[in-house]
Amino acid sequence: MSTTETIPLTPALSSKKAEWAHVDADGRLVLPPEMAAKLGLIPGARLRVEETTNSLRLHRPLNHLSKVYIEPTDACNIECVTCFRNAWDTPMGRMSEETYSAILDDLARLDPVPTLYFGGIGEPLMHRRTVEWIARAKQAGARVEMITNGTLLTEKRSRELIEAGLDLLWVSIDGASPESYADVRLGAELPTVIANLERFRRLRVMINGNISWHAPKPELGIAFVAMRRNIADLPAVLNLARRLGAMHFSVSNVLPVTEDLQEERLYTKALRSLAYIPSSQVPRLSLPKMDFNELTQDALVQAFNSGFSVSYAGNSWGGANDVCNYIENGSMTIAWNGDISPCWPLMHSHTSYLHGKVRHSQGHTVGNVRERGLLALWLDPEYVAYRERVQSFAFPPCTFCGGCDMSESNVEDCFGNEFPACGGCLWAQGVVQCP
Repeated sequence: MSTTETIPLTPALSSKKAEWAHVDADGRLVLPPEMAAKLGLIPGARLRVEETTNSLRLHRPLNHLSKVYIEPTDACNIECVTCFRNAWDTPMGRMSEETYSAILDDLARLDPVPTLYFGGIGEPLMHRRTVEWIARAKQAGARVEMITNGTLLTEKRSRELIEAGLDLLWVSIDGASPESYADVRLGAELPTVIANLERFRRLRVMINGNISWHAPKPELGIAFVAMRRNIADLPAVLNLARRLGAMHFSVSNVLPVTEDLQEERLYTKALRSLAYIPSSQVPRLSLPKMDFNELTQDALVQAFNSGFSVSYAGNSWGGANDVCNYIENGSMTIAWNGDISPCWPLMHSHTSYLHGKVRHSQGHTVGNVRERGLLALWLDPEYVAYRERVQSFAFPPCTFCGGCDMSESNVEDCFGNEFPACGGCLWAQGVVQCP
């Protein structure tokens, strides 16, 4: 969050209004009321302040709950080579009506109501009440998103999701051809998914009217997991996303949950470059906008791999290290059984591979919404203290070091942090990300 204004290139290209803050007579920074409310900046809120080159960054207050990930079920109708379920032994289950009601009742008391994101390890449409729950969340005033593999997006389900008021539908597509797609998503067929999405796009217009041509709802997002086997398909998947009218595109690296997936990583050198050096001591390289073509590509690739902190047209190219976006976004995750966790990676115990060694990540549960209210758990002093510790990220650099046995789990680390220790989290280094 920055206090600098955002100015559209031309009124024709953007209708976004510039927002201004001001300093009052007592020297206090005053933000626009709607912005302050949206970001949880209420009287008494405590937030971290950080000065950057040209702006002031205000981190979201740790007590502000902005987004809730809800896992309707961890069951799925297909098998993907990248799935956590290939590296765990956890029972399948479905969220009960009582659990969901306990969640929504608490969230409806907040103003504004946090965004609800339906998704987890399983396929949300495998639960028969997901669409109904989306409609109820919309009635409570929430923005609602959902992720799906797209195989169960029938005409009936599409109509129901649109009529329920879903704001954003994410669809996972990891290949541009039927062969490359099926190589990752076993049991699914790309032509079927594309046909489902084309029908979904038409139904948006039929149900919402012609205005949806200009402001389609639900918006469509495409999620892509990048690996050696499919990275060449990325341009074609981007073109497919444009053809389908997608407004959002999220690319993540693969988390190697099996030994074989280690060979699919595209970030071996990127991990080594996460040198544990204070940012003030890293040399900086500032690049302007320029064409990416045969003439410039070799020079730009070498520049980006130079070890410098690279900015491109004033924006950081490499992004921040040691930053938990789940904490920064003010989010929590709720598993199908009602267990609350700080983030998606801690929702279920699983194994993965880091530096060629098995890493055991134990799930971390703050409490259960059926036993203690969601808001009471969110404001629990121990949970708040944990979020503050993660925001400051006082953890060792396990992601590029890996020199000791402690990096093989998240139980403790060499800095003396106890469970859950986040030093080996690839999400916190911007390597793996979720929509």
